[in-house]
Amino acid sequence: MPDLLPGDTNLNLAQSYPTTHLLQLPEWAELKSHFGWQSQVFNTQTATAQVLFRSLPLGFTIAYLPKGPVGSNWSSLWPHIDQECRKRKSVFLQVEPDISLPLPNEVETQFDQNFVQKEQTFQPRRTVLISLKSDEEELLAAMKQKTRYNIRLAAKKGVVVRPTEDVRGFHEMMQTTGNRDNFAVHSLEYYQKVFDIFAPSGKCVLLAAYQEETPLAYLMLFLSGTRSWYFYGASDNNQRNLMPTYLLQWEAMRWAKVQGATEYDLWGIPDATENELEANFTNRSDGLWGVYRFKRGFGGQIVRSSPAFVKIYKPLLYKLYEKVRAGRMTD
Repeated sequence: MPDLLPGDTNLNLAQSYPTTHLLQLPEWAELKSHFGWQSQVFNTQTATAQVLFRSLPLGFTIAYLPKGPVGSNWSSLWPHIDQECRKRKSVFLQVEPDISLPLPNEVETQFDQNFVQKEQTFQPRRTVLISLKSDEEELLAAMKQKTRYNIRLAAKKGVVVRPTEDVRGFHEMMQTTGNRDNFAVHSLEYYQKVFDIFAPSGKCVLLAAYQEETPLAYLMLFLSGTRSWYFYGASDNNQRNLMPTYLLQWEAMRWAKVQGATEYDLWGIPDATENELEANFTNRSDGLWGVYRFKRGFGGQIVRSSPAFVKIYKPLLYKLYEKVRAGRMTD
Protein backbone atom coordinates (compact mmCIF):
# COMPACT_ATOMS: atom_id res chain seq x y z
CA MET A 1 0.00 0.00 0.00
CA PRO A 2 1.53 3.40 -0.99
CA ASP A 3 2.31 5.59 1.99
CA LEU A 4 0.11 8.56 2.81
CA LEU A 5 1.85 11.85 3.36
CA PRO A 6 2.20 13.01 7.00
CA GLY A 7 -0.83 14.86 8.25
CA ASP A 8 -2.94 13.31 5.53
CA THR A 9 -6.26 13.74 7.32
CA ASN A 10 -5.75 17.44 7.96
CA LEU A 11 -3.91 18.79 4.92
CA ASN A 12 -5.88 19.46 1.73
CA LEU A 13 -3.34 19.65 -1.09
CA ALA A 14 -6.05 20.24 -3.69
CA GLN A 15 -5.61 23.99 -3.28
CA SER A 16 -2.12 23.75 -4.80
CA TYR A 17 -3.68 22.81 -8.15
CA PRO A 18 -5.04 25.89 -10.02
CA THR A 19 -7.80 23.90 -11.73
CA THR A 20 -9.14 22.05 -8.68
CA HIS A 21 -12.92 21.88 -8.61
CA LEU A 22 -14.82 23.79 -5.95
CA LEU A 23 -16.18 20.56 -4.46
CA GLN A 24 -12.67 19.38 -3.59
CA LEU A 25 -11.78 22.49 -1.60
CA PRO A 26 -11.64 22.45 2.22
CA GLU A 27 -14.33 25.15 2.32
CA TRP A 28 -16.77 22.72 0.70
CA ALA A 29 -16.04 20.10 3.35
CA GLU A 30 -16.54 22.71 6.07
CA LEU A 31 -19.88 23.69 4.54
CA LYS A 32 -21.10 20.10 4.33
CA SER A 33 -19.99 19.44 7.92
CA HIS A 34 -22.83 21.70 9.08
CA PHE A 35 -25.38 19.60 7.21
CA GLY A 36 -24.76 15.99 8.14
CA TRP A 37 -21.49 15.14 6.38
CA GLN A 38 -18.02 14.32 7.67
CA SER A 39 -14.91 14.54 5.52
CA GLN A 40 -11.47 13.06 5.30
CA VAL A 41 -8.58 14.02 3.04
CA PHE A 42 -6.15 11.50 1.57
CA ASN A 43 -2.81 12.62 0.12
CA THR A 44 -0.11 10.58 -1.57
CA GLN A 45 2.97 11.84 -3.41
CA THR A 46 1.01 12.35 -6.64
CA ALA A 47 -2.69 12.62 -5.77
CA THR A 48 -5.16 14.03 -3.27
CA ALA A 49 -8.84 13.35 -2.60
CA GLN A 50 -11.44 14.78 -0.24
CA VAL A 51 -14.06 12.15 0.60
CA LEU A 52 -17.39 12.97 2.23
CA PHE A 53 -19.18 10.50 4.51
CA ARG A 54 -22.85 10.63 5.44
CA SER A 55 -24.39 8.52 8.18
CA LEU A 56 -27.19 6.06 7.50
CA PRO A 57 -29.27 4.11 10.03
CA LEU A 58 -27.64 1.27 11.99
CA GLY A 59 -24.17 2.79 11.81
CA PHE A 60 -23.72 2.53 8.05
CA THR A 61 -22.49 5.37 5.84
CA ILE A 62 -22.22 6.38 2.22
CA ALA A 63 -18.89 7.63 0.88
CA TYR A 64 -18.79 10.26 -1.83
CA LEU A 65 -15.83 11.70 -3.72
CA PRO A 66 -17.15 14.62 -5.82
CA LYS A 67 -15.11 16.06 -8.70
CA GLY A 68 -11.91 14.26 -7.81
CA PRO A 69 -9.38 12.91 -7.15
CA VAL A 70 -6.90 15.65 -8.03
CA GLY A 71 -3.45 14.91 -9.39
CA SER A 72 -2.18 11.73 -11.04
CA ASN A 73 -1.85 8.03 -10.20
CA TRP A 74 -5.18 7.91 -8.41
CA SER A 75 -4.73 4.20 -7.83
CA SER A 76 -2.30 5.07 -5.05
CA LEU A 77 -5.24 6.50 -3.09
CA TRP A 78 -7.72 3.63 -3.30
CA PRO A 79 -6.17 1.29 -0.69
CA HIS A 80 -6.32 4.06 1.93
CA ILE A 81 -9.81 5.21 0.98
CA ASP A 82 -10.97 1.59 0.90
CA GLN A 83 -9.63 1.03 4.41
CA GLU A 84 -11.49 4.08 5.71
CA CYS A 85 -14.72 3.08 3.95
CA ARG A 86 -14.62 -0.34 5.56
CA LYS A 87 -13.88 1.22 8.94
CA ARG A 88 -16.93 3.49 8.56
CA LYS A 89 -19.17 0.64 7.32
CA SER A 90 -19.77 2.35 3.97
CA VAL A 91 -22.47 0.81 1.80
CA PHE A 92 -20.68 2.16 -1.27
CA LEU A 93 -18.07 4.65 -2.44
CA GLN A 94 -19.15 6.87 -5.36
CA VAL A 95 -16.42 8.68 -7.27
CA GLU A 96 -17.34 11.39 -9.78
CA PRO A 97 -14.13 12.52 -11.52
CA ASP A 98 -13.78 16.08 -12.74
CA ILE A 99 -13.25 14.99 -16.34
CA SER A 100 -15.26 15.68 -19.48
CA LEU A 101 -16.16 13.12 -22.11
CA PRO A 102 -14.68 11.51 -24.07
CA LEU A 103 -12.72 9.95 -21.23
CA PRO A 104 -8.97 9.72 -21.84
CA ASN A 105 -7.86 6.09 -22.13
CA GLU A 106 -5.81 6.28 -18.96
CA VAL A 107 -8.78 7.25 -16.74
CA GLU A 108 -10.37 3.81 -16.61
CA THR A 109 -7.00 2.29 -15.76
CA GLN A 110 -7.05 4.37 -12.57
CA PHE A 111 -9.92 2.23 -11.26
CA ASP A 112 -9.58 -1.46 -10.44
CA GLN A 113 -12.09 -4.19 -11.34
CA ASN A 114 -14.01 -3.63 -8.12
CA PHE A 115 -15.40 -0.34 -9.46
CA VAL A 116 -18.43 -0.30 -11.73
CA GLN A 117 -19.48 2.60 -13.96
CA LYS A 118 -22.86 4.21 -13.33
CA GLU A 119 -24.46 6.75 -15.65
CA GLN A 120 -26.40 8.40 -12.83
CA THR A 121 -24.41 10.92 -10.81
CA PHE A 122 -25.18 13.19 -7.87
CA GLN A 123 -23.89 16.26 -9.70
CA PRO A 124 -25.29 17.37 -13.08
CA ARG A 125 -23.57 15.52 -15.92
CA ARG A 126 -23.91 18.28 -18.49
CA THR A 127 -23.03 21.96 -18.34
CA VAL A 128 -22.08 24.98 -20.45
CA LEU A 129 -18.48 26.18 -20.19
CA ILE A 130 -17.54 29.66 -21.35
CA SER A 131 -13.90 30.53 -22.01
CA LEU A 132 -13.02 33.91 -20.51
CA LYS A 133 -9.73 34.14 -22.40
CA SER A 134 -11.33 36.33 -25.08
CA ASP A 135 -11.83 40.06 -24.63
CA GLU A 136 -15.25 41.43 -23.69
CA GLU A 137 -16.27 42.29 -27.24
CA GLU A 138 -15.48 38.75 -28.38
CA LEU A 139 -17.43 37.30 -25.45
CA LEU A 140 -20.46 39.40 -26.37
CA ALA A 141 -20.12 38.49 -30.04
CA ALA A 142 -20.25 34.77 -29.15
CA MET A 143 -23.64 35.18 -27.44
CA LYS A 144 -27.05 34.84 -29.04
CA GLN A 145 -28.26 38.13 -30.51
CA LYS A 146 -31.27 38.21 -28.15
CA THR A 147 -29.02 37.77 -25.11
CA ARG A 148 -26.79 40.68 -26.15
CA TYR A 149 -29.91 42.77 -26.71
CA ASN A 150 -31.27 41.93 -23.25
CA ILE A 151 -27.95 42.80 -21.57
CA ARG A 152 -27.93 46.20 -23.22
CA LEU A 153 -31.64 46.74 -22.57
CA ALA A 154 -31.18 46.18 -18.83
CA ALA A 155 -28.33 48.69 -18.70
CA LYS A 156 -30.30 51.19 -20.78
CA LYS A 157 -33.28 50.87 -18.39
CA GLY A 158 -31.12 51.81 -15.43
CA VAL A 159 -30.40 48.35 -13.97
CA VAL A 160 -27.07 48.29 -12.11
CA VAL A 161 -25.15 45.38 -10.60
CA ARG A 162 -23.08 45.53 -7.44
CA PRO A 163 -21.86 43.19 -4.69
CA THR A 164 -24.03 42.74 -1.60
CA GLU A 165 -24.04 40.82 1.67
CA ASP A 166 -27.83 40.57 1.76
CA VAL A 167 -28.08 36.79 2.01
CA ARG A 168 -31.53 37.04 3.60
CA GLY A 169 -32.87 39.01 0.64
CA PHE A 170 -31.23 36.49 -1.70
CA HIS A 171 -32.91 33.61 0.12
CA GLU A 172 -36.32 35.26 0.00
CA MET A 173 -35.96 35.75 -3.73
CA MET A 174 -34.72 32.16 -4.12
CA GLN A 175 -38.01 31.03 -2.59
CA THR A 176 -39.91 33.15 -5.08
CA THR A 177 -37.88 31.66 -7.94
CA GLY A 178 -38.26 28.12 -6.64
CA ASN A 179 -42.03 28.47 -6.39
CA ARG A 180 -42.20 29.94 -9.88
CA ASP A 181 -39.89 27.43 -11.56
CA ASN A 182 -40.68 24.41 -9.37
CA PHE A 183 -37.29 23.55 -7.85
CA ALA A 184 -36.16 22.94 -4.28
CA VAL A 185 -34.46 25.74 -2.34
CA HIS A 186 -31.92 25.41 0.47
CA SER A 187 -32.56 26.99 3.86
CA LEU A 188 -31.42 30.49 4.78
CA GLU A 189 -28.92 28.85 7.15
CA TYR A 190 -27.40 26.94 4.23
CA TYR A 191 -26.87 29.98 2.00
CA GLN A 192 -25.57 32.02 4.95
CA LYS A 193 -23.01 29.31 5.73
CA VAL A 194 -21.97 29.20 2.08
CA PHE A 195 -21.37 32.94 2.07
CA ASP A 196 -19.67 33.06 5.47
CA ILE A 197 -17.27 30.24 4.57
CA PHE A 198 -16.33 31.15 0.98
CA ALA A 199 -16.62 34.95 0.81
CA PRO A 200 -13.86 35.98 3.28
CA SER A 201 -11.17 34.37 1.10
CA GLY A 202 -12.59 35.84 -2.12
CA LYS A 203 -13.92 32.51 -3.36
CA CYS A 204 -17.54 33.68 -3.41
CA VAL A 205 -19.34 36.89 -4.26
CA LEU A 206 -23.04 37.66 -4.02
CA LEU A 207 -24.08 40.05 -6.76
CA ALA A 208 -27.43 41.81 -7.04
CA ALA A 209 -29.11 43.66 -9.89
CA TYR A 210 -30.95 46.79 -8.76
CA GLN A 211 -33.21 49.39 -10.24
CA GLU A 212 -32.53 52.36 -8.03
CA GLU A 213 -32.42 50.64 -4.60
CA THR A 214 -34.83 47.80 -5.36
CA PRO A 215 -33.17 44.38 -5.86
CA LEU A 216 -34.51 42.57 -8.92
CA ALA A 217 -32.21 39.54 -9.06
CA TYR A 218 -29.30 37.90 -7.23
CA LEU A 219 -26.44 35.65 -8.30
CA MET A 220 -23.97 33.73 -6.12
CA LEU A 221 -20.69 33.11 -7.93
CA PHE A 222 -17.69 31.03 -6.88
CA LEU A 223 -14.04 31.34 -7.86
CA SER A 224 -10.99 29.15 -7.32
CA GLY A 225 -7.75 29.38 -9.25
CA THR A 226 -8.54 29.84 -12.93
CA ARG A 227 -12.11 28.54 -12.68
CA SER A 228 -15.44 30.13 -11.76
CA TRP A 229 -18.91 28.67 -11.22
CA TYR A 230 -22.43 30.07 -11.31
CA PHE A 231 -24.23 27.91 -8.74
CA TYR A 232 -27.22 29.86 -7.47
CA GLY A 233 -29.42 32.54 -9.03
CA ALA A 234 -32.73 34.16 -8.10
CA SER A 235 -35.06 36.71 -9.68
CA ASP A 236 -38.21 38.50 -8.59
CA ASN A 237 -41.57 38.15 -10.33
CA ASN A 238 -41.71 41.93 -10.75
CA GLN A 239 -39.87 43.96 -13.39
CA ARG A 240 -38.73 40.90 -15.30
CA ASN A 241 -39.23 42.95 -18.46
CA LEU A 242 -36.11 44.89 -17.44
CA MET A 243 -34.05 41.73 -18.08
CA PRO A 244 -31.96 42.05 -14.88
CA THR A 245 -30.77 38.43 -14.93
CA TYR A 246 -29.01 38.96 -18.28
CA LEU A 247 -27.01 41.95 -17.13
CA LEU A 248 -26.32 40.19 -13.82
CA GLN A 249 -24.88 37.14 -15.59
CA TRP A 250 -22.73 39.31 -17.82
CA GLU A 251 -21.38 41.30 -14.88
CA ALA A 252 -20.61 38.04 -13.07
CA MET A 253 -18.57 36.89 -16.07
CA ARG A 254 -16.74 40.21 -16.10
CA TRP A 255 -16.08 39.96 -12.34
CA ALA A 256 -14.68 36.43 -12.70
CA LYS A 257 -12.45 37.51 -15.59
CA VAL A 258 -10.99 40.39 -13.56
CA GLN A 259 -10.22 37.95 -10.72
CA GLY A 260 -8.13 35.84 -13.10
CA ALA A 261 -10.63 33.15 -14.08
CA THR A 262 -10.27 31.78 -17.59
CA GLU A 263 -13.37 29.56 -17.42
CA TYR A 264 -16.96 30.28 -16.41
CA ASP A 265 -19.12 27.25 -15.61
CA LEU A 266 -22.88 27.77 -15.92
CA TRP A 267 -23.37 24.55 -13.93
CA GLY A 268 -26.18 22.26 -14.88
CA ILE A 269 -28.36 21.77 -17.95
CA PRO A 270 -30.52 18.78 -19.00
CA ASP A 271 -28.52 15.63 -19.69
CA ALA A 272 -29.47 15.43 -23.35
CA THR A 273 -27.55 15.70 -26.61
CA GLU A 274 -27.08 19.12 -28.14
CA ASN A 275 -29.52 18.22 -30.93
CA GLU A 276 -32.15 17.17 -28.37
CA LEU A 277 -31.55 20.32 -26.33
CA GLU A 278 -31.99 22.60 -29.32
CA ALA A 279 -35.07 20.72 -30.54
CA ASN A 280 -36.90 20.83 -27.21
CA PHE A 281 -35.88 23.89 -25.20
CA THR A 282 -38.77 26.02 -26.46
CA ASN A 283 -41.48 23.59 -25.37
CA ARG A 284 -40.08 22.12 -22.14
CA SER A 285 -39.71 23.78 -18.74
CA ASP A 286 -39.40 20.76 -16.41
CA GLY A 287 -36.21 20.02 -14.51
CA LEU A 288 -33.27 21.96 -15.90
CA TRP A 289 -34.95 22.76 -19.22
CA GLY A 290 -36.03 26.22 -18.11
CA VAL A 291 -32.51 27.22 -17.11
CA TYR A 292 -31.09 25.84 -20.35
CA ARG A 293 -33.29 28.23 -22.33
CA PHE A 294 -31.57 31.05 -20.45
CA LYS A 295 -28.02 29.68 -20.33
CA ARG A 296 -27.74 28.76 -24.00
CA GLY A 297 -27.83 32.42 -24.94
CA PHE A 298 -24.45 33.19 -23.38
CA GLY A 299 -22.46 31.09 -25.83
CA GLY A 300 -19.90 28.61 -24.62
CA GLN A 301 -19.48 24.90 -25.15
CA ILE A 302 -21.76 22.11 -23.94
CA VAL A 303 -19.73 19.44 -22.16
CA ARG A 304 -20.69 16.19 -20.43
CA SER A 305 -18.76 14.92 -17.45
CA SER A 306 -17.57 11.44 -16.58
CA PRO A 307 -19.94 8.76 -15.33
CA ALA A 308 -19.64 7.73 -11.70
CA PHE A 309 -17.27 4.98 -10.64
CA VAL A 310 -18.87 3.06 -7.76
CA LYS A 311 -17.35 0.52 -5.40
CA ILE A 312 -20.06 -1.45 -3.62
CA TYR A 313 -19.31 -2.85 -0.17
CA LYS A 314 -22.82 -3.96 0.87
CA PRO A 315 -24.64 -5.20 -2.27
CA LEU A 316 -28.06 -5.79 -0.70
CA LEU A 317 -28.07 -2.44 1.10
CA TYR A 318 -26.88 -0.74 -2.09
CA LYS A 319 -29.84 -2.17 -4.02
CA LEU A 320 -32.17 -0.88 -1.31
CA TYR A 321 -30.47 2.53 -1.43
CA GLU A 322 -30.87 2.71 -5.22
CA LYS A 323 -34.53 1.79 -4.95
CA VAL A 324 -35.20 4.49 -2.36
CA ARG A 325 -33.29 7.07 -4.40
CA ALA A 326 -35.15 6.18 -7.59
CA GLY A 327 -38.45 6.58 -5.75
CA ARG A 328 -37.49 10.04 -4.57
CA MET A 329 -36.57 11.08 -8.12
CA THR A 330 -40.00 10.10 -9.42
CA ASP A 331 -41.96 11.83 -6.63
